[in-house]
Amino acid sequence: MRIIIFTNGIMDDPRAEAARWIQPGDLVIAADGGTRQALAAGVTPAHVIGDLDSLAPELRACLEAAGTIFHPHPPAKDETDLELALLWAAEQPARTIVILGAWGGRPDQALANLLLLALPALVGHEVLLAGAGWVIRCLHGGETLTLQGRSGDVVSLLPLGGDAVSVTTAGLAFPLRGETLRFGPARGVSNAMEGEVATVTLERGLLWCFCKKL
Repeated sequence: MRIIIFTNGIMDDPRAEAARWIQPGDLVIAADGGTRQALAAGVTPAHVIGDLDSLAPELRACLEAAGTIFHPHPPAKDETDLELALLWAAEQPARTIVILGAWGGRPDQALANLLLLALPALVGHEVLLAGAGWVIRCLHGGETLTLQGRSGDVVSLLPLGGDAVSVTTAGLAFPLRGETLRFGPARGVSNAMEGEVATVTLERGLLWCFCKKL
């Protein structure tokens, strides 16, 4: 089982994203306003998590009648709705979490959504933030990430919160061999896959991996 989280960003074609990412047996949940994106994709979320300030009472009543379980939180809280949804998902048996609808709208929220990939609670999970052809993951120190695609697919590696120490790649056009990507410079932007499989290994730190299929 995987967990699919719909968020309240901009999705140009919710049904197409759902068709691409949702598989039989997946558990679909929504972070508050992401409920509307799930419904636009033709999916009724099994769980809705957040302060619920984006949902009309009538919609909530209809969803409750359909069996949706609500996990309400107070509006005055330290976490965003997506963060609450991720923390809930991290406690479930699923090891893979896919986030949809996290792009667009406010740039501060979009950046915050990317930062959430580094939550300590998500270590040991495969977490993908997907949309508009992009897939973003966060690699933690001591991990190796295997990428699957085709020759020419864009791969960008950006350190998060400090230097990414001893980065080693295989299958990329511009290889890294135990090198450190410094926090700030954009050296890791716009690499590319040479074939169908590539790997990225990180010894210490945090590393965003952005992938765009051509």
